[in-house]
Amino acid sequence: MGDVVESETAAVPNPPTESFGVLSVFYPMWNEEEYIERALDYGRRACDALVERGDITDYELIVIDDASDDDTGAIADRIAAEDPRVRVIHHSVNRKLGGSMRSGFAAARGDVVLYTDADLPFDMAELPRIVRLMRDYDADIVSAYRFDRTGEGALRAVYTFVYNALVKAVFGVRLRDINFACKLVRRRVLDAVALRSEGSFIDAELMIRAKRSGFEVVQMGVDYFPRTRGVSTLSSPGVIVTILREMWTLRRDLVGVRPVAGARSDGGLGDR
Repeated sequence: MGDVVESETAAVPNPPTESFGVLSVFYPMWNEEEYIERALDYGRRACDALVERGDITDYELIVIDDASDDDTGAIADRIAAEDPRVRVIHHSVNRKLGGSMRSGFAAARGDVVLYTDADLPFDMAELPRIVRLMRDYDADIVSAYRFDRTGEGALRAVYTFVYNALVKAVFGVRLRDINFACKLVRRRVLDAVALRSEGSFIDAELMIRAKRSGFEVVQMGVDYFPRTRGVSTLSSPGVIVTILREMWTLRRDLVGVRPVAGARSDGGLGDR
């Protein structure tokens, strides 16, 4: 199937046929003092809209403070003290993106879990559409991809292209923009898939293991908003070396992975 596109046809949405119960949204953060308050505010507003629509019954926002050495942890603790829907997980040592995502998925209590970055790479107003796609397509994961990646810079765009091509060649996975930080995942996937990566390969590991286990993935395009403050380290040589090492480890691990009972895809690695 090609790009999944939905359009609004009425000012008042039809009542949802399925409520997902509790939604967990978590943000891996390292030195994000400039973004954290905005990220949580946007997340709160998007989730409140979902509750009003009846798409979810409640939500939680989780900050994974990956041993920040700025005021990220202190700001997160202050916000959590003021808002019972906000929780904070502090790492005593920096565990990188993979460790932070594993902590986030482990801490999440929701029936569905959204992972995204503190720098808000997509418009959180898209969240109702993401939830609607999961419901309407009975998908296990909705994974977003960027319509236009030129805003991240030429070098990052080249890295992204080569990386996606490499993942496709090694694992046969046919998913766009596999490392983009916007994924909505059902609880049943997290109960069945054990993630092991500590580095930035964890996005690809999640998708590859989920597809190999027979879960259904739907993709949708979103507008991309590149980081304007702080520093991204995802293109550093150390990160790239870690990705290659973890890619090799996963290739060996997949030998014993079989479809999960009740999962509905054909076990292939394509997308809808």
